[in-house]
This record gives sequence, C-alpha cells and structure tokens, in this order.
Amino acid sequence: MVESIFDLPVEKQIFYSVLGFSWTVYLWEAYLSYRQRRIYRTTTHVPQELGKIMDSETFEKSRLYQLDKSNFSFWSGLYSETEGTLILLLGGIPLLWGIAGIVIARFGFGSEYEITQSLVFLMLATLFSALTGLPWSLYNIFVIEEKHGFNQQTLGFFFKDAVKKFVVTQCILLPVTSLLLYIIKIGGDYFFIYAWLFTLAVSLVLVTIYADYIAPLFDKFTPLPDGELKTDIEAMAKSISFPLTKVYVVEGSKRSSHSNAYFYGFFKNKRIVLFDTLLEDYSPLNKSGEPQPEQSESDEIPSEAKAKPKNKKQGCNNPEILAVLGHELGHWKLGHTVKNIVISQMNSFLCFSLFAVLIGRKELFVAFGFTGSQPTLIGLMIIFQFIFSPYNELLSFCLTVLSRRFEFQADAFARGMGKASELYSALIKLNKDNLGFPVADWLFSMWHYSHPPLLERLRALGNIKQD
Repeated sequence: MVESIFDLPVEKQIFYSVLGFSWTVYLWEAYLSYRQRRIYRTTTHVPQELGKIMDSETFEKSRLYQLDKSNFSFWSGLYSETEGTLILLLGGIPLLWGIAGIVIARFGFGSEYEITQSLVFLMLATLFSALTGLPWSLYNIFVIEEKHGFNQQTLGFFFKDAVKKFVVTQCILLPVTSLLLYIIKIGGDYFFIYAWLFTLAVSLVLVTIYADYIAPLFDKFTPLPDGELKTDIEAMAKSISFPLTKVYVVEGSKRSSHSNAYFYGFFKNKRIVLFDTLLEDYSPLNKSGEPQPEQSESDEIPSEAKAKPKNKKQGCNNPEILAVLGHELGHWKLGHTVKNIVISQMNSFLCFSLFAVLIGRKELFVAFGFTGSQPTLIGLMIIFQFIFSPYNELLSFCLTVLSRRFEFQADAFARGMGKASELYSALIKLNKDNLGFPVADWLFSMWHYSHPPLLERLRALGNIKQD
C-alpha cells in the first residue's frame, strides 16, 4: 500500500499527504477531547484539594457547561473536517476560482485581471464560510451559551452584528490582499522581503487603530469614571513606568456575561480596557430590578440586547481588579508582548521566504486542480494553509507552552507587587463567573491550554488557602 502511494504522480502524493495529515490532526484533537470529556463525565464531586475554593453547585454548573461545549466542539469539528475534505475531493477551490472568473467577465474583465479575480474569489470564499458557519454560531450562542446563562444577545442584534463584521472584514481584507498580490507580482527576486515588510506594517497599523476605530463599531467604550479605582490604576501604572494615557470600560455585557481585560497601544500611548462584566460595582448584571439609564439610538441596547441579570455579584472588587491588571502589566514589563511580536514576525519572514522557493512549483497547483494557471492567491492558500500545516501545528504547540510560561511569570510579577492574595481570590471569582472547570486531563491541557489550569496558578501564588 505504501509503495502504491509513492508510485502515484507527485501531485497526487501532495494531495493525499495534505488530506491525510489533516485527518491525522483531527483524529488527534478528537482523541484529546474524548479524554477531557471523560473527565467531565466522571468527576462529579469537588476534589478534596478544591473543597475550600469551589462550592459543589458552581462545580456542577461548570462541569455541565464544559461538557456541553465539548460535545458541541466534537460535532462542529467533524462537520468542518468533512466539509474541508469534500471541498478538496470535489474540486471546490478551482470551481470557486472559475465562478470568480465568470463574475468578472460579466464586467468586461478577462483572465489577465488576476488580482480582480482574486478579490472576487476571496469575497465568495469568506461569504461561503460565513454562511456555512452561521448555524453553528447560532446554536453555540442561543442554545449552549443561553442555557448556561451567558448569552445577552437577541437574534436581531446577532444578525446585525454578523453583517457588520462581514462588511468591515471585507473593507480591510480586500484592499490589503490586492496590495499584497501586487507587491508579490512586481517585487522581483526579493518580493518575499517586501511582502513581509508590508504585512508587518499592516499588522502594526491594525493593532494601533483597532481599539480606537474598529472595536467601537461593535461595542461601546466609555472612559472609566474618576474615582478610587481609576486613581489606583494610574498610580500602579506609574509605579512601573507604564505609559498609561486612558482607561476604558467596554460594554461587553450586551453580548455575554463573560469577562476580560487587556491593554493596547505602542510606545508612550498605552490604554487599558476593562469589560464591564469584570467590575463588580459596574456590571449591569449585578443591578437586578434597577432602572436602566436611557440609551441613545446609537447604543443599540434597548431593542438589541437583553437586560438579564443572571449572575449575581458578577466580577471583582477594586483590589482584585488591580491584581488582575498587575498580572496584565506584568506581561508588558517582562517583555512578553514584544517577544510575541518578534516571534510572530520571524515566523512570517520564514514563511514568506519558503513561499518564494515553492511558488514556482507547478505540481503544487496541479495537486489542487489548477492545471492551466497558477494564481498567486491560490499559491498563498496552498502553501500557507496546506503545505505548511505540519509546521503550523508544531509552532502552535510551542507557542501554547510559551504562553503558559508567560502566564506564570505574569502571576509572579503581580505577587511581587504585593497582590498575591487579591489575585488569588480574583482567579477564583473569574473561574466561577466564567464557569471554568478546574480539573483537566494532563494531555489535553498540555496541548490546548494557553493559560495554566486554575489549581496550578493558585499553587504558584502560594499555598492553597484553608479559609
């Protein structure tokens, strides 16, 4: 059997190798998920070492929530893998490329307008992906998240948001892609350097403008009101020379009761963003029965989002919020953000360099049904998505391991700021608010968890509290 495979033409070997590796990864992921689902099903009582930090009711809620998510992930993953396989076997990629050619021909453009055809192909591909993924998104949000008390959206809000995301994505993706393809075509022997520099510039611009110009299209950002919390945040930032310029609260509660916090910006222009669901005194989910303030039409909240206070005392108190931010600022102070950018750009440069070597190989295009042409966009897709897939899997695992190491270091930084006790209690609260399950299969967590399991983080912060 092995000999017969290697007796096939090289393009067939490439095709079946890509397909075989894809299913190998899927089966590996399915096996890991099976191991974790077994943990969810069998661990029905709070382990003794967690007895002082997690009550049995919350433990059971988190167990059922994660079990539902895992079952959903199994079926959605199986569908995705099957869909991808059928697209490859039935020649879906060259078919869609041909449809894009027919579309531009109706407007008087011939096959020589490859970039125009590429943009139509890209728009059709993203539309197809959005439509086939829509039922899964609806089920995830309006069945699973709704069932476990996290969803705050209505169907109207969901669809308006989906359309808005699609339009904004096209407004960014199409111009960037057209410029990238143009650079590759006119760049000569060193096009891969220019392409890498272009993608670097685009990523830096997007990171800079995202929170100020793109994110506000979807969520309402308001400055954190003057008060003790804002004063303490500014003092903490100043104590480690973090160039903080603004602190925002984002209205995440109109989508979900999950919580988060992050910072962004370059050089001397850093901003901190807190989800309203993170703030115990700010979260609308804690204000049961209180009249809601009148909203402007642009806020979209009265008719588009639900006012359902499902989780009492959601979020953290001020000292705990400071501890969480101490952890986040630790990432900055320890250079984790810069290190991640450097790793990302080194990887990008390597991939573009290898792309330059492989793009001329006709058999790569023939393997996926392109016998008469070698479109640059299709080459990018084949090489970056299919040929590099083993490398991408390995890199993803290494970055997951590195991320866990960074998380421990950021926790230690917060502890060094004297906030170990507050971070300890904040992690427990956030785990409870987000229904995180504190027991994980070792192999599943090693492969998937970018953050260490709760118990490991609590142990690293100090001995498990007994009261």
